[in-house]
Amino acid sequence: MNKAMKSIFRFLWIVGLLCASAFASAQNDTIRLSLNEAIRLAQLQSVDAAVALNELKTAYWEYRTYQADRLPEVNFTGVLPSYNKNYSRYQQADGAYTYIQNNWMRWNGNISIDQNIALTGGKISLNSSLDLTRQLGRGASNEFMSIPLGITWTQPIFGVNDQKWKQRIEPLRYREAKAAYVENTEGVALAAIASFFQLLYARENLNIALQNREQADRLYEIALAKRKIGYLSEGEVMQMEFSALQAKGFVTEAQSSLNACMFQLRSFLALDEQTAVEPLLPESKPTVRIAYLEALEKAQENNSFAKNILRRQLEAEYEVASAKGNQRSINLFASVGYTGKDYALDAAYKQLKGNQTVEIGLSIPLLDWGKRKGKVKVAESNREVVRSKIRQEQMNFNQNIFLLVENFNNQAGQLEIAGQADRIAEKRYRISIETFVIGKISVLDLNDARNSKDEARLKHIQELYKYWTYYYNIRSLTLYDFLTETNLDAEFEAIVRR
Repeated sequence: MNKAMKSIFRFLWIVGLLCASAFASAQNDTIRLSLNEAIRLAQLQSVDAAVALNELKTAYWEYRTYQADRLPEVNFTGVLPSYNKNYSRYQQADGAYTYIQNNWMRWNGNISIDQNIALTGGKISLNSSLDLTRQLGRGASNEFMSIPLGITWTQPIFGVNDQKWKQRIEPLRYREAKAAYVENTEGVALAAIASFFQLLYARENLNIALQNREQADRLYEIALAKRKIGYLSEGEVMQMEFSALQAKGFVTEAQSSLNACMFQLRSFLALDEQTAVEPLLPESKPTVRIAYLEALEKAQENNSFAKNILRRQLEAEYEVASAKGNQRSINLFASVGYTGKDYALDAAYKQLKGNQTVEIGLSIPLLDWGKRKGKVKVAESNREVVRSKIRQEQMNFNQNIFLLVENFNNQAGQLEIAGQADRIAEKRYRISIETFVIGKISVLDLNDARNSKDEARLKHIQELYKYWTYYYNIRSLTLYDFLTETNLDAEFEAIVRR
């Protein structure tokens, strides 16, 4: 092998090593994740965020459909063509019947502009049509019939005006959906907070277990030395050995718990499975005190619940109106325009004649054994049920806000106490170790100090988790950020077009 080939193989070998090293490094990436970053990632790429987005898109297109229903609609209908060759029965002048052959082809086209009338609940249409019939066989010929312009109007007289009710309900439904989207986004933040603090708790638990194992091994060695000079009994040394073994077992359990919590957070945030996440302990907290009346006012103004209540009330009223309208029905149909016919196309649009139709249809039950009246009573009863449920839900809603505000305001004090207890317990444990080394306290006192230190540390994290959970729960109900004093909102038109 010449020197050039050796150089090439050496170069490829080095490149391969570098690529393998880079790949191995990429497989073991560690990201330091703050609480705010976890919330941002969850709201951008989690499955829950995608579900909230699709629910908003559904509501958006339903609202767009309602808006389109209020605009003029252009329609084309046609028969292109229709062919018929058969026999049909025909009565002659003397009353006898005979069969004659039909052999013809037909083309038909109709263009209409239809507009719903929200004020009256009716519908008006402008239409224009052309019909061509060609008689086939012997003496074949064409005949045209045109309607250059026709106006058709349909109007229910006593029935419910669906268009008017939709004008009241559908915009409210969409506002409710937009508020619900922001609430769902805040719900994603709450889920991210829960997963983040679970990982943080597991990480701290592992750190505590590792520290305790290290201290237990060191103290066991000290206990063995003390035993040799008679300062400790055999039982106390065995107790220290048992503590060292327990500490090793706790490390294994804590590591498994950490791996499970990390997998859960990675899955929720849609991160790569090979990425290790290091959660950062939130150092600061929002320094704000929330007033109940202010929170209640913001919730009633922004939350989807208020819009949901009003929508359900309107829908209940609509059901009653529909039931009453169906007790009797009168429909008016009117059609006016001009028509012409001829064997030539251009002549079919000349010498036009009037074409009018007026029709009034009645549907009045004479004897229905109270069926329609019963439907009205059912609708009215359902309306009262809705009103009763709404009153109870409103009380529960207000109570929930009150309790959240009280818990949040009190949690600041609880968090401060937990922080002080954490620092004191940590200091006590260090002092206990030093005191144990010089033989001033027993193994039981040392274990008690260690347990108090561990409990205080984990308690501090739990209280911090409660604080942020209360705060984001209030945000999700009020759709208001009390730190920046701004409403939570979104660019809905841009969001639904993602």
